[in-house]
Amino acid sequence: MSKSDQLKKIRDEILNLKESPLYEYRVKNKYYPVIGEGNHDAKIIFIGEAPGENEAKTARPFCGAAGRILDELLRSINLDRKEVYVTNIVKDRPPGNRDPLPVEIELYSPFLERQIEIIKPSAIATLGRFSMKFILEKFSMPEKDMPISQLHGKDLDTQASYGKIKIIPLYHPAVALYKNSSKKELEKDFQILKLFI
Repeated sequence: MSKSDQLKKIRDEILNLKESPLYEYRVKNKYYPVIGEGNHDAKIIFIGEAPGENEAKTARPFCGAAGRILDELLRSINLDRKEVYVTNIVKDRPPGNRDPLPVEIELYSPFLERQIEIIKPSAIATLGRFSMKFILEKFSMPEKDMPISQLHGKDLDTQASYGKIKIIPLYHPAVALYKNSSKKELEKDFQILKLFI
């Protein structure tokens, strides 16, 4: 089965995920699940926590203000968004943009784990502390209890089922919307991704 077919299968399963506590909210608001988009052979997967309202209305990850910052950051290292894969741990929008609940992360994370197995990236760039914590725990990494303020912009070695990979914790692009100095920090941290282009 091709990568595209495998990813379509995930999409169909999430579309029909009636046991999700977010399913009814999605249907009631005529939202879409946000599965992920980009290159199915990407060297880098970016993982956020959950879609916001713009994302849920368009079915596209990072398409609002934070997405514009992500695009600018990618351009700063001459990387086109089409060359990477962008997704979230939780694929449906939590009400009022609240943080995803542990039960939601537990329900949706196996889909993310399958996406990683299908795409087989050499690097996973986590956007924000939620996805960082999830990924560091998933790979049982010694850094899993360290704060993002200490880990951002580092490349951490770990092992996936298909070989060695790097985990690169990054601040969420949304921080740059509130604090301009964070954008400079993000730009600096993004330089490390040039190793995977």
